Order: sequence, then structure tokens, then C-alpha cells
Amino acid sequence: MCANRFLIQDRVHDEFVRRLAGKVKALKVGDGMRDDSQVGPLIDGAALARIKAMVAQAVGAGAKVVAGGQRHPAGANFYQPTVLTDAVPSMEICGDEILGPVASVMRFSDEAEALRLANQPRTGLAAYFYTSDLNRSFRVVEALECGAVGVNETLVFNEARRSAA
Repeated sequence: MCANRFLIQDRVHDEFVRRLAGKVKALKVGDGMRDDSQVGPLIDGAALARIKAMVAQAVGAGAKVVAGGQRHPAGANFYQPTVLTDAVPSMEICGDEILGPVASVMRFSDEAEALRLANQPRTGLAAYFYTSDLNRSFRVVEALECGAVGVNETLVFNEARRSAA
């Protein structure tokens, strides 16, 4: 499960975006069967066209590209790992599964706004959040409308057995 939307509190937003963009720009794009590749191709040309259209729609509606945002020269179905800021819920990229290397970043000011934003999309496979407040962790877990929740962690898959799960 890949995180596509990041909801970031106002006071840490700019620093988070700067660091995320730096990490994303450093990703190695290439043949998904090679051990040194971190990002492989999209499944087909239709998937590439869909992602290009979603990014273009978001940018046209006010999102800003801070990393990537274009087809990658590695091959026909490659797209640059991309970070968008100033994303808003009305953008398709914030409400649908992206199925590609694009992360949209939305700001929030308080817990209520974060929950409203998190619960807006039709899809909700997983959510992850970070807090040092134990009471908040219980409130947020109960309020999130998704299949799996990680608190102060991410879901890690062990590739040792080459499982698709």
C-alpha cells in the first residue's frame, strides 16, 4: 500500500515538503526487475495517460509541482516520482487512487480538519498518522474511515517470499 495523499499540519508543512521533495528527487527510476531500481514503470500507456491527466488537472486547479511532474526518459511507461503541494479535496488526485508515483500534499490546521480531509475520498484502504498524544491516537483511530490504521508507523512488507500482498 502506497501513500498517495499526505495531510500535513501547517506548522511543519514547509519543512516536510522540502524533505519529501528531496527524497523523491533522489529515487532511482528504472527496470523494476533490477535490484538498484526503486521506481519501475506503470502498467501500460493508459495508466501513464491517466496519471499525466490527473497531474495536469491538479496543476490547472492550483497545485504546485515541487518534484517530478513529467514523463520519465527511462521508457514509454515511466513517470517521474512526483510531489504536488497546495492540493485540495476537489482535485481528482486527492480523491481517487493514483496507482503511480505521485504524492499530493494537503495542509491542515487542527485535528478536526485533518479528519475531515482524511475521510473525504471514496477509497480508504489505509491511513497512517503520527502523534505524541495518546488520547489523540485513540480519537483519531476511532474517527478514521478506512480499512487499516497505523499509529506512529507505516505498514512494511517483507519481500523475502516475493508475496504480492
